[in-house]
Amino acid sequence: MVASDDMKVLERVPISKPPFEYNDLKKAIPPHCFTVSLKRSFYVLFHNLFIVCTLYYIASNYIHILPRFLSFIAWPLYWIFQGTKLGGLWMLAHECGHHSLFTYHWLDDTIGFLLHSFVLTPYFSFKYSHRAHHAHTNSIEYDEPHLPKRKSDILYSEILDNPIGLVFTILFRLTLGYPSYLIFNYSGRKYDEGLASHLYPQSPIFKDSQRGQIFVSDVGVFVVLYAYYRVMMTQVPWFVMGAILMVLTFLQHNHPSIPHYDSTEWTWMRGALSAIDRDIGLMLVKSQTDYHVVHHLFPAIPRYHAREATEALKPILGDYYKYDGTPTIQAFWREMKECIYVEPDDQDNDKKKKSGVYWFKK
Repeated sequence: MVASDDMKVLERVPISKPPFEYNDLKKAIPPHCFTVSLKRSFYVLFHNLFIVCTLYYIASNYIHILPRFLSFIAWPLYWIFQGTKLGGLWMLAHECGHHSLFTYHWLDDTIGFLLHSFVLTPYFSFKYSHRAHHAHTNSIEYDEPHLPKRKSDILYSEILDNPIGLVFTILFRLTLGYPSYLIFNYSGRKYDEGLASHLYPQSPIFKDSQRGQIFVSDVGVFVVLYAYYRVMMTQVPWFVMGAILMVLTFLQHNHPSIPHYDSTEWTWMRGALSAIDRDIGLMLVKSQTDYHVVHHLFPAIPRYHAREATEALKPILGDYYKYDGTPTIQAFWREMKECIYVEPDDQDNDKKKKSGVYWFKK
C-alpha cells in the first residue's frame, strides 16, 4: 500500500488545457478569504517578534551560566528554534511584498522592509524578483529561483551526478545557498549582461524605476549586518533560517511529477499550477508553507485563509492539484537526488510531440 501511494505521488500531472478557467477558480473561493484582517495580521507579527526576543533574552542571559555539557546542548537548540522563528519573520515580510498582510500598501512596504532587513534580506530587491517568479513560474527561461538545469550543463548532468556530488550540492545549498542566491543569484535565472545580484542596484534583475528602492534595501541590510557582526548569537540562527528557506522554496517547485515549460508551451496558468503543496508546517507555520498552489493562483489571499481557499479549489483542480505528504527531510533527499536536470520527452501522454515541456530526468 505504501509503495502504491508513493507511485501515485510521483505520477505526472496532466499538461493538457485544464477544463476550468481562472474565474471558475476565483468564484469557488469564499469571498471572505480575500479579506485582510489587520487585527489578525498584527497579532501574528507581534507574536513572532515576541518569541524571537524571548529566545534571544533566554540565550543571552542563561545559557552561559549552565554547566558546560548542558550548554553544548542548549546552544544548538537555540540556533534551531531561533532560526526557525527568523524564518517566520521572513515569511511575514514575503507576505508584505504581496500586500497580503495589511490593508495599506505603504504599511506592507514599511513592515516588510523592517522585517526583511532584520533577517538580512533586501526587501524591495526580493519583492521585485519574487514578482517575476510569480509572473513566470516554472518557465525554464524566465523564472527566477531554483531554475532547473538542462542535460547540456555538464557540471550537473555529469560531474555532480554521483553520491559525492549529491552530498556536496546538499551541503552547499544548506550552508551557502541562501547568501549565494542574494549575492550572486545562485540557482536563479541567467542574464546575458551585467551582474545579477539582489544587492546590486544596476542588476539586470531590476527595472530602472526600481533601482532607488534597491539601494534603500541595501542600506537596511548593511545596517543590520553591522549589528549582527557585533552580536554573535544572531549569526548561526541566520544560517539556519537560510537553510530552511532553501529547502522550503526548492520543494515547492521541484518534484518528479511537475513539468517546466519553455516559451513555446508556457502559459501563466500552467506555471501557477506547477506548484506543490507539502506538509512542511512543523518547520515554520503551516498556513505559510503548506498551501503553495493557492498562493500562486491568488497571492493576495492572507495566510490565515489559505487552507480554506485550498479546500474550496481541490474539487475543481482535480488531477491538476498536486500534494505530497512525504516527510520534509525524506522529500528533500529524494528531490535533490532525482531532480538533477530537465529534458523534454519525445512524446507526451497524448502521444504528441511536446518539445517545450520539460520533465526532471535522472
